[in-house]
Amino acid sequence: MLRKYVPWWVLALLFVVLPVVEIYLLIQVGQVIGAWWTVLLLVADGVLGSWLMKHEGGRAWRALQEALQERRMPARELADGVLILVGGTLLLTPGFLSDVVGFFFVLPVTRPLARGVLARYLSRKFLGGPRDPGTRQRPGHQESVVQGEVVD
Repeated sequence: MLRKYVPWWVLALLFVVLPVVEIYLLIQVGQVIGAWWTVLLLVADGVLGSWLMKHEGGRAWRALQEALQERRMPARELADGVLILVGGTLLLTPGFLSDVVGFFFVLPVTRPLARGVLARYLSRKFLGGPRDPGTRQRPGHQESVVQGEVVD
């Protein structure tokens, strides 16, 4: 089921390439500042990330509650909640590359950029790129034309 939505190369990137890059970065930072400072930096990064996730998650939850009380569609609030959840998970994962992406998703300064990328991806994925205004046709979907006659 997952193969239907995620190409194989994305899974290979996530489970093979990214861990190797994270290990490489950890080794490089450890050689520059020392092993104990690297571990301390990772622990401090995890503590800061969990505090930031709690703080921003609370703000997103309050914004969601407010949108629901105003009876409006909470699209921005839900996207923020997803980004904070994913970003917080990345911040708790040991590694510097995942921390950079996690901070990008969680920080209120950069989250609107991530939200815009997420919105464009989801609209392209599920709505498809319209061929002309007013049509919502999925990529790769060909319109079938049936030849025939109209009989009264």
